[in-house]
Amino acid sequence: MSTDFWLISAPGEKTVQQTWERLNNNTAPEKLSNNYKFQIPDLKVGTLDILVGLSDELGKLDVFCESVTRKVAQYLGDVLEDKRDKLRENLKVNDAPPGNYLQRFQWDLAKYPIKQSLKNIADIVGKQVNQIESDLKTKSNAYNNLKGNLQSLERKATGSLLTRNMGDLVKKEDFVLDSEYLVTLLVVIPKGNVNEWMGKYEKLTDMVVPRSSKVLFDDGENALCSVTLFRRVADEFKHHCRENKFIVRDFQYSEEEIVAGQTEITKLEADKKKQFGPLVKWLKVNFGECFAAWIHVKALRVFVESVLRYGLPVNFQAMVLQPHKRSVKRLREVLGQLYGHLDNTTLAGAADGVDIPGLNMGSSDYYPYVYYRINLDLIDTH
Repeated sequence: MSTDFWLISAPGEKTVQQTWERLNNNTAPEKLSNNYKFQIPDLKVGTLDILVGLSDELGKLDVFCESVTRKVAQYLGDVLEDKRDKLRENLKVNDAPPGNYLQRFQWDLAKYPIKQSLKNIADIVGKQVNQIESDLKTKSNAYNNLKGNLQSLERKATGSLLTRNMGDLVKKEDFVLDSEYLVTLLVVIPKGNVNEWMGKYEKLTDMVVPRSSKVLFDDGENALCSVTLFRRVADEFKHHCRENKFIVRDFQYSEEEIVAGQTEITKLEADKKKQFGPLVKWLKVNFGECFAAWIHVKALRVFVESVLRYGLPVNFQAMVLQPHKRSVKRLREVLGQLYGHLDNTTLAGAADGVDIPGLNMGSSDYYPYVYYRINLDLIDTH
């Protein structure tokens, strides 16, 4: 089955039940789609002017709610990292997959009281989703900073000898410490140049301690060598190293700093682990909240559009169709046969690009019946 759903409405015939049965009778023989009633409660209609203005506002709110819903889903995938294949099972709305929620949609009377005006309900949704987006920014920034700092330290602990932390590669006995006159330097030598280094280092300046250089570590590309010399010639020695493409690392042995660096990684790992569980829980809960809010906006749009199209008293049936992948074109034809009579010359003009406020008729997706596409492929796999 497709992850695309079509939310449509058609005017009631003698009863809205007949509208529903007629749709099923025409789509079932060729198995074009799975169909579900989309129940919208008795909402306050308001004036025609209000409905026309609200139609445009709801279009923008729809785009915003979908965008935040996708952001929450995407970030949950980012946080799950290697468990990303479990993302779909974590995207739930009221403990059910999003598709099931849509198929069995029920208006949430507690969150969105139907005694309120349509405008007020839209404002409630807007504030709720705006808060989720704001909280997502705060939480994602904090977690991303923590993760970035940890990755940076991990790179320094495991990367190239040119950049990695030296503390876990050397021992105290590799250095001459607490000497007023002598200093031990660490030099990174390309693997193929180690013999050249051993032949040259004593002659790069005066006052280098003979036979003081040792290979302390080898990462396959470079070797880390120590060398001891008099402090007074250290700058000159570094200069001659650069000329020979021997890279002196800026490092002073300090047990306290080495321990502090290891402690920092341990602390960041613990902080990340501590934040992971609550963050995943928050993302799962707020994905559900945001998705439900988005579908309520779709319901508002169908209601407003149906009243504008089909008039008063309110008499229409909203329906969710899940087209079978190979039947999309045929389903569109059948719906055209069923509801083509709803069109008239004014509306046909709108289909050619004339914009009638409030009737949501972009030339690309205008149909004689009210129609909104809902794409439930919420995970960006790129």
